Order: sequence, then C-alpha cells, then structure tokens
Amino acid sequence: MQSRKMVFFKFLFFVVFLLISCSNNNKINRRELVHRHFPSIDKVDSLSPFTVGNGEFAFTTDITGLQTFPHAYERGIPLGTLSQWGWHSITNDSNYNYEQVLESYRSDDKVIKYGSKHKTKAGQWLRANPHRLHLGRIGFHFSKNNNSEPRIKEIENIHQTVNLWQGIINSSFNYKGDNYKVETTVNPNDDQIAVMIKSLAIKKGEVSIAFEFPYGSLEWGKNSADWLSPEKHSTVIIKKSSNQVLFLRTLDTTKYYVSIEWDGDAEIELVKKHKYLLKVKSGEKFKFIAHFSEEPKIDDLMNAEETFSLSKKQWQKFWETGGAIDLSESTNPKAKELERRIVLSRYLTAIQCAGSLPPAETGLTCNSWYGKFHLEMHWWHGIHFVQWNKPEYFEKSLPWYRKILPVAEANAKQQGYLGARWPKMVGPLGDESPSAVGVFLIWQQPHPIYFTELLYRYYNDNDILEKYKEIVFKTADFMASYPTWDKNGKRFVLGPPLIPAQEIYKSEVTINPAFELAYWTFGLNTAQLWRERLGLERDEKWDFVLNNLSEIPSNNGYYQNSENAMNTFQDMNNRNDHPTLLGILGFLNSENIDKVMLNRTLDKVMESWNWENTWGWDYPLVAMTAVRLGRPKLAIDVLLMETQKNTYLLNGHNYQNDNLPIYLPGNGGLLTAVAMMAAGWEGSSGVEAPGFPKDGSWVVKYENLFTFP
Repeated sequence: MQSRKMVFFKFLFFVVFLLISCSNNNKINRRELVHRHFPSIDKVDSLSPFTVGNGEFAFTTDITGLQTFPHAYERGIPLGTLSQWGWHSITNDSNYNYEQVLESYRSDDKVIKYGSKHKTKAGQWLRANPHRLHLGRIGFHFSKNNNSEPRIKEIENIHQTVNLWQGIINSSFNYKGDNYKVETTVNPNDDQIAVMIKSLAIKKGEVSIAFEFPYGSLEWGKNSADWLSPEKHSTVIIKKSSNQVLFLRTLDTTKYYVSIEWDGDAEIELVKKHKYLLKVKSGEKFKFIAHFSEEPKIDDLMNAEETFSLSKKQWQKFWETGGAIDLSESTNPKAKELERRIVLSRYLTAIQCAGSLPPAETGLTCNSWYGKFHLEMHWWHGIHFVQWNKPEYFEKSLPWYRKILPVAEANAKQQGYLGARWPKMVGPLGDESPSAVGVFLIWQQPHPIYFTELLYRYYNDNDILEKYKEIVFKTADFMASYPTWDKNGKRFVLGPPLIPAQEIYKSEVTINPAFELAYWTFGLNTAQLWRERLGLERDEKWDFVLNNLSEIPSNNGYYQNSENAMNTFQDMNNRNDHPTLLGILGFLNSENIDKVMLNRTLDKVMESWNWENTWGWDYPLVAMTAVRLGRPKLAIDVLLMETQKNTYLLNGHNYQNDNLPIYLPGNGGLLTAVAMMAAGWEGSSGVEAPGFPKDGSWVVKYENLFTFP
C-alpha cells in the first residue's frame, strides 16, 4: 500500500500538471497569430506597396522588392526611402523669418501675435522648409530590354509577401522568361537596406541595380522628391573599390552619404546625372546593402547575410515580448478583420512611429505637410507602445521635447505667457510653421504631461519624476497663464483666439471647447500631483485656475462642442470633423462627468454625425468613450464602421483620401482602444476583457497589456 506521503505528492504533481496544461492551452501562440496576417499580393496594387523599417528609417517597395516602377505608385502610396535625420531646406535668399508672418489678435484686454500669415511668400517658405527628403531610389534595370525602361505590364507571375515575423519582404516575379526571387529587409539598428536576388538572368549579364537621387520636394502632398531639378544638387563618388562605393550627396546646405557594398561580380557606372547602375556580371545570386547616413561610413558595415540574420532575430523578439491579443476563437464575423488590423498596425507603428522624433501622419513612407510632424497627433501615434509593454519604443521621441524646450519657452514669452508653449506643425528643430489653423490649436499642450505621467505609472519610479519634471512644470506654467479671466462670470475661459481639436470653428469666436477644458483640468491636476510626489508645495496659481476653470458646456441635456456652439445637435454644420466632445470620458478619465448626459450625447453623435468628414483616430476615440460607458458592442461597431476614413488597406495602412493614403494616427488609435478594451482601464469593473461584448461570440485572449489610465 502506498504511503499517504506518496499519495499526496502524486496528487500535488497531478494538480501542477493540470495547472500547467491549462496555462499552456490559454497561452497565445504568437507565431501563429502573426503568421496568419502576413499581407500578400499577386498583382500590382498602387495602394499596397510594402515597407520595411526600424522606426528611424524605412524603405518602401513595389512588386519587385525594390523601387523599379515608381510611376505606377504615384497616385497611390509613393515609393520612398526616408529617415528621421533626412531633411532639406532650400537656400533662404530672401531672409524670410517668423516675424514676417505674425498677425495681431485680441485676447481679452491683450493683443497677442500669431504666425497666421501663411499665404505670404515668407509663410510659404517657412511652411515648406525644412522638408523631409527622399534619400534615393533603388530599382532593377533589365538590360535585355535594350536599355529601355521596362514596363510594369511585362512583369508576370507576381507574388509578394511581408514576413512580419522576420521583417522581410519576399518577392517573386517573372520578366521575359526569367524568374526572380528577391528578399528585402532593413537593419534593425541602422539606416541600411539589404537585398538578396536569385535569378538565372544574373549570369547572363542582364541584371543591374539602378541608384538614382533626387532634389527635395517643395510640394505639400505625399511626394517627397523632385526629379526634375538635376542642376540644383550633386552626387559625387568619393571612394570606390572592387565591391564598394561611397557617394556624397549635396543639396544646398544639406549633405549626406550613401554607401553601397555588394557580394558578387559587379561594377558601378554613371549613366546620367544622379543615376548610377550597378551592373552584375555573373552568378545566379547577388547580394548588396545600401547604407544612408549624415556622416561618411564605409568600414564596418553589416553585410547582407548579417543584416537578414539580425532582422529575423529582432523581429521575432518584438513579437514574442510585449503585449498580444488573439481573437481567433471568436465566432463573431468581425473578429478576423479586427485581429488583422491589430497585427498589421503593430508592425506599421513599429517601423514608422518608433523613432527619435515624433512621427508624421504618413510616417517614413511618404510626405504629408512637407514631412513635418504634428504634435497634437503624437498621443495617437505613440502611447499604445506603453499599453503593449513596449515603452522604450515611445520613449525614444521624448528627449526631443527637452531639446526644443527653449523654442517652446520663446514661443510663450513672445506671446506674453509663462512657461513653454509647444508648437503644432514642426520639423526637427521645433520651429512653428505658419498656419491659419495650427498656430491656434492648444490641445497638444497637455500632451507632455500625459506622456510622462503614463511612464511614471508604468514604471512606478521616482526617477521619471526627476527626469521630466522641468517639462511638466514648464507646460503647466503656460497652461495656467493661458486662460483669460471672465469678470462677469468670475471664471477662467479658454479662448479666443483658439481653434479646438475639432477644427471647424474660427479662432476669433471659439471659447471653452469641451475637450480642451477637460484636458486642461487633467494637465494642471497632474502637474500638482507631480509637485506633491516630489515633496513640493502645490502651486497657488495652478490651483486658482483649476478651482475657477469654466465647466464643460452642456445644453438641452447634451454635452456641446464648445460655448460658441451650444446648438451642436440642432445645427448640422457643428457635427463635422472630430467628435472630440466625447473625449472628456474616453481619451480622458475625467471626474464629475454626467454619464447619463454623456450616454445621450454619444447616441446623438452616432445618430447625426457626418462620418464622411471624420478622420481615422475618431473611431478609436468614440470606441473608448463607449467602453467607459459600458457599451462594448457599440465600441466594436465603431472600430469597424464602414466609411472611407476607417478603411484599412491590404498592407494595414489607414486610408483617408488620395492626398493622405496613409494615416498612422488611425493605426495607433486602434491599438490604444483595443488594448484598453482587453486589459481594462483604471476603475473598470475587473471583468475579463471589459471592452468586448459578452454575447458569446467573442473569445479574447490577451497577454502582457498595461492597464489604460
């Protein structure tokens, strides 16, 4: 007979085995999750070129795995080679400066100057410079075509896939009887592409790689290159060997370097100004790398084999760590598409939005607003990285705020305010771009407080307080000095002049927009909390503003856009653009919100808003409000609403219109909303996946997600 001790240990072993088995059954198979959403194409799709990148640098390809047919993509998503450091300005021969674009506006009893003269010559120059620069086009040149450019219609048997798990684009195609297999990747730690080509055409001497370099584009739209001004820039070989060449590129005062290194029998040849051919002479395989940098680099470059190996290692690590959501066991017909959008958005934001600068709406794929970034969008681009337990991807861009702090302080001082006023549309130096809209926006002001508070909550580390306290306090100083005192109402008001996040109102008439009031309260309250954590006394000025700030506008039982639009739901003209009045409980977790009134307001928005005039991040915004109000089905319906601005292309990009075919705030907003829906938010009920319907059609597995504030 077995001893009681032996029976006990067998029972214990059985329990442990059972627990481990259950745990393994519930564990997400991350490889399968990612693999089932590899995007693939079998034909030319100008709206679905594929991109590889690392957050600092990105390379967008056509069906050949390179940039062979750029004209076929111009009306869709252009092919580009863009970086965080690659900016260009034309020479300022007319000495344009910001003083020339200032106009005076009255704010209570003060006159304040804003840079709103954007249509002047000075305004246009300052808006367009600096602009992000296409660093160079790399494509196939097929000599069997009698040296004429191949036509895209001649490319057959196309098959192209992005291996998300490895960060590699795999391309296969036939051209005039020969099959080509191409692999393309980017070094995870450097601004370098690596390419491997396999084809019998190589040993016939029929394959060359073309390298062509443009001037900077002064266009507002998605084009990041000027190919028609060869006389305005130079391309010079400054070093050359049997398997390597180093180019110096000079555009006005901008200089950068391109190193090309290959493994195989080939030679470089100039074919016309700014265009070189790397002619491959023999073999069935050919490998090369192209490295882009501000300083010359030709030694110690990582070769193609090493680059592919590192890419595989780093991307596997990316997917195996941090958060994950698996919806594959759900029977709801919307689950598969939602999971696809999640996986592709995680890839796209990692390669486009995780750099040392705040991202542009179109990231590192093409230009929008001259490639400049909009600081009010930084929240939508980046905070999801913290929720998905990848805070380091977001933190890369935060030191930039410290770098431009003197610029922000000068902005505030010029207008007679304290602290730091953060700009809206900027390049790397933080200089505000003239605008009839952007210079009046204020909802980017509390962002640095939100960002740093989110990091503090994540790390629960006082070092965060010391690291970012200057940014928080300078931001709060401006926020406390910005409102004007209404003597009759005995309250502080926001504006005028002011343009809210819902950019449909004139600056001269806007007063107390709902979202901005709620965000102002959050910002000043949080800054006071930082003072207390650091053992400092509360700031009396901040408290005076907090205690006397205007209430969020409401009328007829509904919250309103702003006090100048108290007929929000009577006048259809008020129901365009962003429905940010819902952000008071959604984006924010504001106290003292009347949830009954907000529920009515949400219903009115859903019933009457002009959804064709919304933007990609509006759908996550509404979804977050819906889940805080206990309406998860509505959140799902909104996230997957069938409207043009909520379109997610085959490659995962959030399409808006022809001028803005990429809109990364939509991707980032989606990730913010679904992480909140899965892992909950501070004050949520503790129910598993509280933001998803409990109708039996949703099975939500999630791992390692950080609770939303």
